[in-house]
Amino acid sequence: MRKPQLTIKLKKFITWSFLVLSVLFLVLLFAFKDTLNSYASKAIKAQAGSEIQNSESAFVDSAYNYAKNGLNYEVTFLEFGAKGCSACKRMETVMSDIRAKYPYRVNVVFVNIMLPENQRLMKYYGIAAIPTQVLLNKEGKEFFRHTGYFSTNELIITFRF
Repeated sequence: MRKPQLTIKLKKFITWSFLVLSVLFLVLLFAFKDTLNSYASKAIKAQAGSEIQNSESAFVDSAYNYAKNGLNYEVTFLEFGAKGCSACKRMETVMSDIRAKYPYRVNVVFVNIMLPENQRLMKYYGIAAIPTQVLLNKEGKEFFRHTGYFSTNELIITFRF
């Protein structure tokens, strides 16, 4: 009679242990999401290869280096996302707000990662999750990156456009 009680207790222990470890795992994933995203970004950039790095670097330099191409923008706001993503849809309002408030200072560009022609740029920047915002300075160099929703007010306060 003792053996069935031990088996029942062992099953309960295993069940509760699994549940606690699962919750702990999810909490740790959430706590270290930025570190994991950064690691994944570096891995994607490393896999891009020199051909993609060189061609996309030339594209970024010609399109977003305003010191060279003569455009008057101070910042490029690249928004990497997809049309079906709910957080990306929320970022559409932010992009519209920034375009309206700073039409001559900030060049807002939406990069739909689902389109084949944008895959190389996504690899060049090492985009591992969407939405991801990448801000470039007047010379086309990245100076800020954020993954997830980033409100208009947070952008304005952070960068004082």
